[in-house]
Formats: sequence, structure tokens, C-alpha cells
Amino acid sequence: QVQLVESGGGLVQPGGSLRLSCAASGFTVSTYVMRWYRQAPGKEREVVAAIYTVGNTTDYADSVKGRFTILRDNNKNTVYLQMNSLKSEDTGVYSCNAIRFQNNYWGQGTQVTVSS
Repeated sequence: QVQLVESGGGLVQPGGSLRLSCAASGFTVSTYVMRWYRQAPGKEREVVAAIYTVGNTTDYADSVKGRFTILRDNNKNTVYLQMNSLKSEDTGVYSCNAIRFQNNYWGQGTQVTVSS
């Protein structure tokens, strides 16, 4: 059974850090393009980071470049999003996504709230 389970969200002060995890089962993350999305209150969902299958190439939204890092651990079949220097505008529900050809999988999301 295919499953993506996110964890690691929570409440953090501005300037703080969080690491989100996306644990996959039923497929191999190294063969999929993996992305982290977020949806802020009242806004559309946006992609914040991606990691590709070739050469561990990564890509980031301009708003998070230099602060967020997407990582893949093939041994654990898990993708991470390391988030540093968090800002209030980073608040939202973060979801991971896996795509390969016609396969398109989503996790349930984890809430990240950046507030003092």
C-alpha cells in the first residue's frame, strides 16, 4: 500500500528551525520526483522545494532559497525538509508529493506555525 506520512511540524518562534519528515511506503522515493508544498491560510498551495532522481538535483522557491534544504535518505525511504531562519510567512500546512509517470501520491500534511 502506497503511503506518505509527514511529521515534524509544530509551533516555532521566528528565526527558529524545524525539520519535516516524509516517510514513504509502497514505493521507492529515489525513483520519484519528490516535492514539498505548503498552503498558507487563504492562499493557494505552492511548491517550496523539489529533489529529482538524477544526481540529487534540487530546486527551491525564491522565498525559501538559502533557508530551506530538501534531503533524501534512500536507506530510510524518507525525504526531509530542513527549515532554518523561519519567518511568520512560512506558516502553513506542509505536504509532500511524489510523482513518477502516472503515479502521483500525496501525504496528509503537517502544520507549521511560526509565531512569537
